[in-house]
Amino acid sequence: MEYVSLVPAPPLDRFVDDIYCLAGPPRYRRMNVPPMPSAHLVVNLGEPIQVWDSDPSVPPALFTGGWFTGVWTRRVLIEYPSRVRIVGVHFKPWGMSPFVDIPAAELRDRWVPVGVGWQRSVDRIRDDVGDVASASEALRSLERELLSRLAEIPTGGLDLVRHAGGRLETIHGAVPVGTLAQEAGVSGTHLAGQFRTYVGVTPKRVARIYRFARLILSVDARRPVDWSRLAHAAGYFDQAHFIREFKDFTGHTPTAYLALRRRFPAQRGFPPDSGPMPAV
Repeated sequence: MEYVSLVPAPPLDRFVDDIYCLAGPPRYRRMNVPPMPSAHLVVNLGEPIQVWDSDPSVPPALFTGGWFTGVWTRRVLIEYPSRVRIVGVHFKPWGMSPFVDIPAAELRDRWVPVGVGWQRSVDRIRDDVGDVASASEALRSLERELLSRLAEIPTGGLDLVRHAGGRLETIHGAVPVGTLAQEAGVSGTHLAGQFRTYVGVTPKRVARIYRFARLILSVDARRPVDWSRLAHAAGYFDQAHFIREFKDFTGHTPTAYLALRRRFPAQRGFPPDSGPMPAV
């Protein structure tokens, strides 16, 4: 399965990490995906994809068109068809707000089918891409749709969240929320309220996800792993808390996760395999 991505130019880069195309037979059909610091738009141009939440009370979903997901705070299981054809957007945690008329809190830990307005966009993307368009053409088509919806750069609360969130992104969540608020010149309560509005979760939760992402993406399964060193570098100073959070986010202890990574090696140069793991 090939992963091709495009980092958009300004002003989209303030809200989007990358626009991507995923195509071909998957190396592994079932993937266990930990929470990562992003929200998503996914347009499925191929066969249905099934997704399960790690919360057993949430029914599984079958995706055949386009859908949004907000920031996810727990792991999910994805089952791909025998061949995949997807174009999608990895939004920054706060980045979906200018494009979607759905409160961020309602998108947290949820997958929501695209609405009427976005369905027209999905139809246009399908028409543009068809069956023969290259990955780069598919990415440009989606980029045009995003640009057409960003009539003006949002300010106010979203601007505050974007700057504070950018700080969390740069230092991988390793800053106290009180310090973030002080740097922004607002109270911690005000900052938390703005994050709930534009991200759907508190800055503390976003910091936790950035911290975990730094840790999981730094694991090199081809070499011995010093978990204590990696955990400390990522900002975990309590070993018991680190192990609990690791198991909560991946479903495995660090030792079991490393064994899986070695049993099922990641495809070199293929970003989606850096965090997600085959489900066995």
